[in-house]
Amino acid sequence: MSGSIAQGTSQTHGNTHILHFLVRLPRPMEDVWTAVATPEGIGAWCTAVGVLEPRLDGAVSLRGLGAGRITAWDVDRVAEYTVEGGRLRFHLERDGTAESVLRFTHEFQGEGPTDMDWRRKFEQLIAVLGAGSGA
Repeated sequence: MSGSIAQGTSQTHGNTHILHFLVRLPRPMEDVWTAVATPEGIGAWCTAVGVLEPRLDGAVSLRGLGAGRITAWDVDRVAEYTVEGGRLRFHLERDGTAESVLRFTHEFQGEGPTDMDWRRKFEQLIAVLGAGSGA
């Protein structure tokens, strides 16, 4: 069982950049949820978390990405963090019984992480989830 990162897409509208990724992950949605919606999970593959209040309109602070509010929260499915100058959305879907798909969007103004930066982060996410599988 292994994950894969589909080609990311990038759009620019004026000063707004939108990156999309489709990431196939070797774990059920419930396991991936922990990786995208808890400080320990996000810290293991993406960035350090200063605060994350796990609820709609909860506070969130992600090192290097900014601080703001949780603007969508559907447990085990959707976590959206709107921070200074941007928005990160993690949308999970089932892929069979033991795997899942992450649809990721990062919308931001000005400079931000590149396609390759996110690709490296998702490779780390796949590695972290694979290590947790006991395989």
